[in-house]
Parts: sequence; C-alpha cells; structure tokens
Amino acid sequence: MIDLARALAEGRVSAEALVDQALDRIADPAGEGALAFIKVHAESARATARAMDALRAAGRAPSALAGIPISVKDLFDEAGEVTAAGSAVLLDAAPAKATAPCVQRLVRAGLVVLGRTNMTEFAFTGLGVNPHYGTPASPWDRASRRLPGGSSSGAGVAVADGMGFAALGSDTGGSCRIPAALNGVVGWKPTAKRVPLTGVLPLSPTLDSIGPLARSVADCALVDALMAGGEDPLPPIARPLAGLRLGLPRGTYLTDGLDATVGAVFSRALTRLSAAGARIEEFEWRGLADIPAANATGGFAVSEAWTWHRALIAEKGDGYDPRILARIMRGEGMRAADYITLRADRARIIAQAAIRTAPFDAVICPTVPMVPPRIAEVAEESAYNRINMALLRNPSVANFLDRCAISLPCHVAGEAPVGLMLMGEHGGDGALFQVAAGVEAALSADA
Repeated sequence: MIDLARALAEGRVSAEALVDQALDRIADPAGEGALAFIKVHAESARATARAMDALRAAGRAPSALAGIPISVKDLFDEAGEVTAAGSAVLLDAAPAKATAPCVQRLVRAGLVVLGRTNMTEFAFTGLGVNPHYGTPASPWDRASRRLPGGSSSGAGVAVADGMGFAALGSDTGGSCRIPAALNGVVGWKPTAKRVPLTGVLPLSPTLDSIGPLARSVADCALVDALMAGGEDPLPPIARPLAGLRLGLPRGTYLTDGLDATVGAVFSRALTRLSAAGARIEEFEWRGLADIPAANATGGFAVSEAWTWHRALIAEKGDGYDPRILARIMRGEGMRAADYITLRADRARIIAQAAIRTAPFDAVICPTVPMVPPRIAEVAEESAYNRINMALLRNPSVANFLDRCAISLPCHVAGEAPVGLMLMGEHGGDGALFQVAAGVEAALSADA
C-alpha cells in the first residue's frame, strides 16, 4: 500500500481507476466475486473514489492511503446496511444506525469500502462454507473448488484475487489467519483489546479480535494502525533475522499431523530462516495440552454464542445452517460453574504460557496442518467436523492466550498455499509486526 500511496500522490494512478479495476474483478463472471461478496457498494465506492481524487488534487486528502479500495466482512455495522453475518435469518433486521468504529476510522482516512464479504454463518467454523450465499473457492487449483477457510472466507478470496487491497475480518479462533493460509495471503490477529468490538456482531466477546487480511505484512500493519486509532499508519521496520529467537514447540499438537506438503514447505521455510541468521529453538510446551482440556466442557465460543443467539434461535432456528445451529446449541448445556472454572483455567494457562515463551521473539509453527481440501470433502458430517477442528487447532491457541499472531505465506509461486504462523506476546503487536516483516523478507528473497 505504501507504493500505491506514492503512486496516488504522484498522480500515476487515480483512486477511481483502482476502484474500477477492483469492481471489474468482482463483477467478472469467470471469477469468484459473486461468491466472495454478499453485497457490493459499487455506486458509493465510485463516488467516494472520485471524492478522494478531488481532495488529493486540492492537497486535502485525509491520509496517504485515501482512495485505496478495501472490503469489510458481513458482520461489521455500516450505517444504513443490514448486518446479516452471513445468515439468512437477519435479512429482515433493521439497518445499522452507525458504522462500527474500526470501520469508521478507515473511512475517515479515505479508504474506499467496496462491499461486504461472504463468511461462515455467524462466524462459527474455520471452513468458510456457507449454504445461504455459496462458498467462494481458494485460488489454488480452482478447478477442483478448494475450501477458502473461514470464517472470513470472502475476505481471503477477495484479497487473493485483487478485489481490493485489504479486507477486514474477525478472528475468534483463527478466522483471519485460516483464510490467509488457504488463499496465500497475510492475515493478522491483534491482541484482542487493541481494536474495539463495538458495532461488530459477536461470536465470543472473550475471544473475538478484529484484524485485516492483505497481501503483505506492511499492508496489514497499516490497516491495523488505523483501526486501533491514535497511531500513525507506518510500515513496520523489519527486524534483522540475525540472532532472532523463534521458538518451535516440537512434540505438541502445533507441529504434529502435518500433511506431506505442509510439512515439506514449512521445513524448507525453517531452513531459509536459519540460513538468514534466525535461531530456531525447539522447546517443550507441556502446558499447551491444558488448553483443550480447559475447553472440554464447551469453551467460550459455544457458551457466549448461545447467550447471544438463544432468543433468535427460538424464533428462527429453522433458518440457520443446521451445522452452525448444532455448534451454538452445545452452549445450552454448559453450566455456570463450567464457565467460571474455564475463566480461572484460562488465567492460569495464560500466566504459565507467558513464562514458558518469554525467551523467544515469537513462537513459530504452521498456521494450519493441511493444504486447502476440496469443498466437496466436507459434505459429509464427520469430515466437516474433523477438517474444521484441524484448521482451528493451531490458530485458536493465540485467541485463548489473548496474544497477537500473524499468518504469512511460506510457499513459492505455483505451489499449494502454506501459511507460517508467528505468535507474539500479549500486547506485543508492534514487536511482532517487526519480526513478521523480517521473516517475510527472508522468505521472499530469491524465492
């Protein structure tokens, strides 16, 4: 986006041209736009682009990024729009009266919202399948119709296919990072409190985080800074890899059960990082197993989702995707004692993990253990549940620990997409962006 901002400033490209190109890609019948977007704001996007061009010509552009087209996930409030969250049961709801603050901050900076992207209904799986609006396919092996990952499915496909330069997503258990990994782009999950959740339809207020998907670490950092508020949108200074300590949790579920492609590509990435000077240090993280044990009674997502949905389910439960409904209904049986115990267990696990990973600049692992499966593979119930849990397995750790994390591509052009995840400390967002920028540079050098 920095190069794009420079081109806009120098008059080598216009916001109107950028928006027209993105809208053409969305409208292309041979592409995935009809499935990646639930609603396109073509008229308002073009009008906003023209306004940004006029303001820039007058020396009054609200920011260097003014005029750059982006998209928002269907669970963000936009004034005058219905926030349906990928569902059919909310289509008759009243339009939002105000725009979510995190979106409004981007609008004030002059970024142009192209439309609302598709998602898993109510953000409640990592697959990206949506029976109401269809499922967009990952750009890899598109003839085979591969899963886009979720829940920010349309966001990942939109960025990968050039339908905007960034996309706003939410991340409760990996919903920015999973589609980033399966679509070959970058996905960011901040420390949860960094970006306000006001005006965002919740899944789990305890775990929900708001982050961007984009084509580079720098682009994610720019959008994140604007959404967080009070920060200048500047690209991170890449951390030199010499002496960088990256903790690799061997013998844990984070590095187990990788398919052959992910295992080989991730191993190659570690070799490249080591050659660039990074210290890849294997370590035992026995406390990691305490997370699934703590979630055994249901976890935060099912209990908090049930609290939000129970009245709507009583009225319109027949309109839900049955698989999403079944996941939410699990929360009905969770007891108050279970929830209180879960909160106490989480605090204990967070404290122990902070000590265990303190020596490292980041924890490193594959984002997900597999390349994108075919959409048809999850038609059967047991495969749907098995693949969903596999995709959520690694990314959800950062949500439980309330840490920042990022997925960036570690494959090369022509290969199946493979995501590499870096997890930082709670509140260490700026430091992790610098580490990720250094890792990205090393992986892309002569690739």
